[in-house]
Amino acid sequence: MAGMRRNGNVLQISARVGIPLDEIELMGVRAQSAGGQAVNKVSSAIHLRFDIPASSLPAIYKQRLLHLSDRRITRQGVLIIKAQQHRTQERNRTSALARLRELIRSVAVVPAKRIATQPSAGSRQRRLEAKSRRGMTKELRRCDDE
Repeated sequence: MAGMRRNGNVLQISARVGIPLDEIELMGVRAQSAGGQAVNKVSSAIHLRFDIPASSLPAIYKQRLLHLSDRRITRQGVLIIKAQQHRTQERNRTSALARLRELIRSVAVVPAKRIATQPSAGSRQRRLEAKSRRGMTKELRRCDDE
């Protein structure tokens, strides 16, 4: 898969961060799709299990991953990814590792802090003018009988 490098036995996340493949448990399971002749014989889907607290990831990565509200992360901190999109086990394995890599990369990026700003003088003036126009419209609709 393009962009996914595996140096020896390491899944490379970034230039400085990598996960040893022995920390990632990959199991072949049966896919849950409509099957053909070999549906109950071939285990083409992959279950990837990654124990976040026990991993060698930097502490900040672990903390951010564990604070995600992702249903794939169990209460014990184990990330479970099921890959069954492809017909071959190898492509599903590559897909599961790529999804793990992208999830970890997503927590590596620190979102920029939002800086509160004040509305401009022109926008304040336009807002007040629009309010008075709406008020005039409503006033013209009123009945003067009362």
